[in-house]
Amino acid sequence: MSQPKQGQPRLFAQLPLLDGTLEQHRAQLGADFIAYRNHAYRVANFCSALAPSAVAGEPVISIAAAFHDLGIWTGRTFDYLQPSRQLASDYLDDADYRSMGELVDAMICQHHKIRPYRGTEGELIGVFRQADWVDVTGGFITASIPKGFLADVFARFPNAGFHRCLLRLTCRHAVLHPLKPLPMIRW
Repeated sequence: MSQPKQGQPRLFAQLPLLDGTLEQHRAQLGADFIAYRNHAYRVANFCSALAPSAVAGEPVISIAAAFHDLGIWTGRTFDYLQPSRQLASDYLDDADYRSMGELVDAMICQHHKIRPYRGTEGELIGVFRQADWVDVTGGFITASIPKGFLADVFARFPNAGFHRCLLRLTCRHAVLHPLKPLPMIRW
């Protein structure tokens, strides 16, 4: 964890739980391993910036960040929310983190929700959703995260082809499923 600049959130450069979880899926991620790892780290750090009480090192954030899009690679599908949720559920059961099951599931299920999430544990689910949108838009949507912190996180965890991968997957899925081009979007 690096020391924050004056008035900025703390940047988490190492999250052992996140790294350990992703390492278990290195083969499935293949050439996209670094791109996805960096995306997960950016999301975790943006969560901490948006809700300082929700520290990136907390297991729930690391686990949700690790699994939220993983079904793209493990399930080989762009309709990946259910495979990602199932992977997380299996992991939580095996790692004896069952108590986090509902929250992690909601964080994954709702992370592409367009409208604000309203429900139990809404703050952290909403923060996770916003953090993912900040990253997917490359910081165009800032969600009030200081621009200096955004720059630091993007520099520490570069894109490494993540957005190019998403564009490729989006185009391929849209051609194959023109009536449902973005199946992960929730209203």
